[in-house]
Amino acid sequence: MSHHPLVAPDWIRGITIRQPWTTCILTGAKTIENRPRPWSWRGWLLLHSSQRIDTPALRDPLVARTIHGRHLHTGVVLGAARLTACHQDPDNAPPCNPWAHPGSQHLVLTDIQELPRPVPVSGALGPWKPTQDLVDQVLLQLPHLRPLAAS
Repeated sequence: MSHHPLVAPDWIRGITIRQPWTTCILTGAKTIENRPRPWSWRGWLLLHSSQRIDTPALRDPLVARTIHGRHLHTGVVLGAARLTACHQDPDNAPPCNPWAHPGSQHLVLTDIQELPRPVPVSGALGPWKPTQDLVDQVLLQLPHLRPLAAS
């Protein structure tokens, strides 16, 4: 029997996002994440803030209003959200959301939940598999987070 205790089950992934975008998601205002390629995976995502801050984004009025008064933690898991869909707006169509970037794939996030205490961890590009230890640390703070029922 093959058992991998360091890798979490298949029901959860991580996504690394630069600040201030991670915090914009955690406020509940930004419900999409822009990516260059579509994602087929659906389910829970741990929201990880990268070590780098997108400093030009701090001058965007929408971002500035959204993050006002909040600390921009880096290099930590800050919360969880459910990835429910991925789409791209049709050419010449208005954006589906004020946070949508034209030409990018829009990951649709729901059930966004912020951790009371950030969990330090290294991230990766694309959807990454968290370790069981990381999932356990998150579940201590969000004990109701569980695999989604098959539909």
